[in-house]
Amino acid sequence: MKVLVFHGYLLRGTGSNVYNAALGEALARAGHEVHLLCQDRDPLALPWVDAAGDWDGGALELRVRRDPPRATVYRPDLGGLLPVYVADRYEGIEARPFQDLSDEEVARYVERNVAAVREVVARARPDVALANHLVMGPLVLARALDGAVPYAVKIHGSALEYTVKPHPRFLPAAEEGIAPARGVLVGSRHTAESLWAALGDPGLPARTRLGPPGVDVARFAPRGPAAAATGLAGLADRLAATAPAAASGSSFDRDPAEAAEALRALDPARDRIVAYVGKLIASKGVELLLAAFPLVLARAPEARLLVVGFGGFRAGLEALAAALARGDLAAARGVRGEDGQALPHLAAFLDAVGGDADAALAAATTGRVHWAGRLEHEELADVLPATEAFAMPSTFPEAFGMVAAEAAACGVLPVVAGHSGMAEVARSLAQAVDPEVAPWLTFSVGPGADEELADGLASWLGAAPDVRARTRAAIVGVARERYSWDGVARTVVAAARGELDGLPEP
Repeated sequence: MKVLVFHGYLLRGTGSNVYNAALGEALARAGHEVHLLCQDRDPLALPWVDAAGDWDGGALELRVRRDPPRATVYRPDLGGLLPVYVADRYEGIEARPFQDLSDEEVARYVERNVAAVREVVARARPDVALANHLVMGPLVLARALDGAVPYAVKIHGSALEYTVKPHPRFLPAAEEGIAPARGVLVGSRHTAESLWAALGDPGLPARTRLGPPGVDVARFAPRGPAAAATGLAGLADRLAATAPAAASGSSFDRDPAEAAEALRALDPARDRIVAYVGKLIASKGVELLLAAFPLVLARAPEARLLVVGFGGFRAGLEALAAALARGDLAAARGVRGEDGQALPHLAAFLDAVGGDADAALAAATTGRVHWAGRLEHEELADVLPATEAFAMPSTFPEAFGMVAAEAAACGVLPVVAGHSGMAEVARSLAQAVDPEVAPWLTFSVGPGADEELADGLASWLGAAPDVRARTRAAIVGVARERYSWDGVARTVVAAARGELDGLPEP
């Protein structure tokens, strides 16, 4: 079968980028012919990609390394401007949030992608298609395919929560793109309900099915202590050997030397490593984790926190960590998100701290928070097995907790905010672990969030060896059974064909 996929962004990093790279690989592995449109500038770096095309010279040109190609990735010419949901950086193109664009700029973006899709369709004649994100992928396929090719839509959280819901001017585009779709895939019940409420289409629930991302369980797998330490050290060495990029001072850029230094400071034989992986923006709740970490250290003094990620809030988070380390609660209270907004949950925690907290915070956190910056997704396979716990403290709805599932596949306990798609991952794990462990998997976002998050992490680090061994085996088993990219590929094809009866409802 020939499958067309419209993504529009990269094939590396986190979230929907990883989803589409892994989906493309799984579709090709299943024997399908894949035609994927995105903005990745080096798709041939991915071993499963056989050919790459672009319109940089004014007409479509293909570079083929295996003929006939099973998987081809195309990069439409956008004229230098890429709309995004959250502020980001892209090589060779200006990325600006949708809400900062004029209607004319959005229209040109859609038109250029529609033209590219139409040309690929004329050449490849796909049988089915998939649009990613609520805007503008579905709109692009609705106009480009014009009913000739059935398609499904995969809803990722960013477009829904950061663009369509807070900025209603984009709702008509979402409605036009969703209307012809045979099936709509969501990562969780929470995302489904949010989507239904936003669009208000009474017929949409009948077309909505559960379609969470998958986990590469061959790559993300448990390792023994020696192998985990070797993998972490090997990654640090590879990063250190990477030619450094020109320094820009941007929190979005990858800094291999910084990452190598952070990883080399950690010793899995000595340290109890807690990891965060994700965007460094206020909605991800990293400030809650930084504030909670001294409470973890009070019960597990050998703990260390590894922060992996990039984004506009990094400077603020580093300032917060420094303020906590020197016991300056007034400075910590003054930290604001990258958008200038207050951080109410952090403020509630700091207001509750009293007594000798200043000295305790200073003694506890100094030198125990390590910033790795931006890592590629595949590099996490050498990071997660060396950790003992993973925190996903997002205060904003998440479509799915993909990295939490990957951590579980490595035998690492994820402690996540107890809402949206993250909670659904936690519930699937909770069914398999000991009753005493289940409460550690989630915490409530509210005035007591920091204490609950700290208790989950510290309780896990302090659990008896037999409890930890049973838990690791259980969560690895759940990850392998419930999350598979081959299963995701089958779900996508079925949803695009409108074969929904065999797919789970959210």
